[in-house]
Amino acid sequence: MIDPRLLRTDPDRVRRSLAARGESPAPVDELLAADETRRTSIAAFEKLRAEQKGMGKQVAKAQGEEKQQLLAQTKELAAQVKAAQAEADAAGVRFDELLKSLPNLVFDEVPRGGEDDFVVLEEHGTPRDFASEGFEPKDHLELGELLGAIDMERGAKVSGSRFYFLTGQGAQLELALLNHAMAKATEWGFTPIIPPALVRPSSMDGTGYLGQGAGEDVYHLEADDLYLVGTSEVALAAYHADEILDADTLPRRYVGYSPCFRREAGSYGKDTRGIFRVHWFDKVEMFVHCDLADAEAWHQKLLDYERDFITSLELPFRIIDVASGDLGLSAARKFDCEAWLPTQQRYREITSTSNTTDFQARRLHIRGRFADGVRPTATVNGTLCAMTRMIIMVLENHQQADGSVRLPEALRPYFGGREALVPVAG
Repeated sequence: MIDPRLLRTDPDRVRRSLAARGESPAPVDELLAADETRRTSIAAFEKLRAEQKGMGKQVAKAQGEEKQQLLAQTKELAAQVKAAQAEADAAGVRFDELLKSLPNLVFDEVPRGGEDDFVVLEEHGTPRDFASEGFEPKDHLELGELLGAIDMERGAKVSGSRFYFLTGQGAQLELALLNHAMAKATEWGFTPIIPPALVRPSSMDGTGYLGQGAGEDVYHLEADDLYLVGTSEVALAAYHADEILDADTLPRRYVGYSPCFRREAGSYGKDTRGIFRVHWFDKVEMFVHCDLADAEAWHQKLLDYERDFITSLELPFRIIDVASGDLGLSAARKFDCEAWLPTQQRYREITSTSNTTDFQARRLHIRGRFADGVRPTATVNGTLCAMTRMIIMVLENHQQADGSVRLPEALRPYFGGREALVPVAG
């Protein structure tokens, strides 16, 4: 959540941020009114509580009829105190609910607009001209079937639509990507973590994945009141929930590998072929807990790491600055890396990195003990390798006319030095 003091001192900034997201600024006025009610009710309770304490001292000194009168007044005052406390508590709950519904404040540098209003920051590599090479590129599913790497038919039989099996060379390719990603992240100073894929509601809510319609996209196990995560960001953020971290232990850098589950609500009819948009996939995620003053620098570092990793896979890609109306609840700024998909003749998202400032830390009660006192930390996240999409890009961009797929040099050590994935018989 945002700092409530900012709401009081600069409500126009909050209004501008909501407008940038394409949302109504009306909640700001509602919040200001709720804050006033909360503070007034707290003051009223504290005044009555002080009177109650003062009367208690009088009762201790009084005798006889005077004492009986004071006891009667004390009883009446106690009821007033109880009612005032209940009113203050209710006002506080209402204020907190409204405050948690507000998205993070959008940075001024973020381009304004909706999904198509991003700004291209960089382009790397050149898409292959398959026509000049004399053949029409196959899509990843056709290649996956030729290689014995992807089995959608049995995935649907076992689990339903948008599920799949990675088999043979496909399973090997994911494991190679996993090991390459983990080796890179460890080299960069990240601590590897394999986090739980089931989390409590407080973890989902604390990271902002139950708000702004995001709850429609998550799987909830009602009998256990647990959620299947859509990203290991949730567990890596909640890892330090309700903790105070010493400043000299920051930044804390984690790289998590976990399955991710998404309903893909609202995606009916989109990317139905193959493994681009599925209900389950594995992902390597970078996550940093740091001082708020360092969050923007870490955001850039995570983008550098993503750039390095994608480059090592020899893929043509671009980096975009995501527009304000396309940001999630927690993000103040987000960069996406999009690789070229030959059979669609366009760039598609494969990684992203978000600066969530102190928004998640406030919701999860993660604080740091700094020289200027105890205050919320900041969190920054970045995808290093979303397996299904990276597999798609490797297959399509490195395919050869005979149906084989050239392996990027960075992955060859994980295949015993092999240079290519080759079609299988039958």
